[in-house]
Amino acid sequence: QVQLVESGGGSVQAGGSLRLSCAASGSTSSRVCMGWFRQAPGKEREGVARIASDGRTTYADSVKGRFTISQDGAKNTLYLQMNSLKSEDTAMYYCAADWRIVRCLARTNFDYWGQGTQVTVSS
Repeated sequence: QVQLVESGGGSVQAGGSLRLSCAASGSTSSRVCMGWFRQAPGKEREGVARIASDGRTTYADSVKGRFTISQDGAKNTLYLQMNSLKSEDTAMYYCAADWRIVRCLARTNFDYWGQGTQVTVSS
C-alpha cells in the first residue's frame, strides 16, 4: 500500500512562488510513475506534471516554464516548484502515484492519491 501526504500549500500573491512536497511511503515499485494534479472549484481535475522513475517529465502547457517537478534521490519525496504564480493556478493540488511505467507521462488514472493541499493565488 502506498501513502501520499502533501504539504506546502498556502496563500501567495501573483508572481510569487511555492514549493509543494509529497511524502511517499510504501513499495517503491508501486510508485514508478508520479504526478501532480489540481482541481479548481467547478472545474475538472487536470494533470499539472508527471515524472517517471527514469526521470522523464511532462507538463501541462499552462505551467510549462513556471513549474518544475522533481524527486529526492531516494524517491520518497515528490516536489512541485511553482514560480510566477497566477490567480488561475488557484486550486487543490494532489499528489498521485502508480505502479505502471507504460504511458506514465500521459496517465490520468493513477492508483494512489493524496488528500491534497490548497494553493490560493491572489492578484
